[in-house]
Amino acid sequence: MIQIDTTLVQFLQSVEQNGLCVAKEVHGSLVTGVDEVFPHVIIIMCMRGTARVMFDMQELSIEKNDFGVLLPGHVLRRTACSEDYAYSCVIISADMYNELKTHIFSHDYDKFATVPKCHLTDVQAKRMMALNELLGAIASHDVYDLQLRRQMLLSQLAVGYEFINYYRREQDRQWTKSRPAELYAQFCDLVVERYRENRNVQYYAALLGYDARYFSKVFRQYSNGLSPLEWIQQYVATQAKLIIDAHPRQTVKETAFQLGFPTTANFCRYFKRATGIYPQEYKKRMNHDLQEVLAVR
Repeated sequence: MIQIDTTLVQFLQSVEQNGLCVAKEVHGSLVTGVDEVFPHVIIIMCMRGTARVMFDMQELSIEKNDFGVLLPGHVLRRTACSEDYAYSCVIISADMYNELKTHIFSHDYDKFATVPKCHLTDVQAKRMMALNELLGAIASHDVYDLQLRRQMLLSQLAVGYEFINYYRREQDRQWTKSRPAELYAQFCDLVVERYRENRNVQYYAALLGYDARYFSKVFRQYSNGLSPLEWIQQYVATQAKLIIDAHPRQTVKETAFQLGFPTTANFCRYFKRATGIYPQEYKKRMNHDLQEVLAVR
């Protein structure tokens, strides 16, 4: 069993070393209430209990046998879970993910950015758990030929993908009928890819072939009333917070440059509109909270 407070640290270390890591069963509270953006692919299956998360600003309910795939760059906020909540988890490195997309999958893997979860039967869930066991055994095996281990992992991931693609075929057919949902997913993917170079709604609406006003109307049908501009602002602010948290000694000017803003002042105004405070103030609060934690320890 991997405890929730050590899971991420162990995962990050293992992923970098092996390209993939598996947690057979994770117990404990999921709740953070904080927007998170992961650089890896996260594959998760609920073993028991229930939970609620926000995925790209849309709320999802999680129950036993729900199977989800979170692709790199998308926003996750974990909001609630039951006391008995437990899940299995596989994390795939960004490098291996790119290889999977390029060389193995015969279908559009990025559809998981549109519909991140599906529900499995007990038999299907048992099969996926067996595959997780095999992936974990391969990833942790002391194989001298690292390339051989990588190829074995890629092969088993390809098999798992084909199973999931088959299991969710009815769900995918229903989803394609919803044009607002499809546009929403396409917009999210574009922002994840290009937010550093452009944060203008008109830009993304044009890429999708729509007038900005009409696109905003369609977008709100699936975003719980959130406008495209508000979505972009929240996403950029989340990225900024992640950078500030990860690099406390980095200047605001350096953060602004890293996010693609032309000037520090431009970035500060943008951050203030999205969060209600300036990045300097957020940075001070984070440093203060960190000092309090260190003092307690």
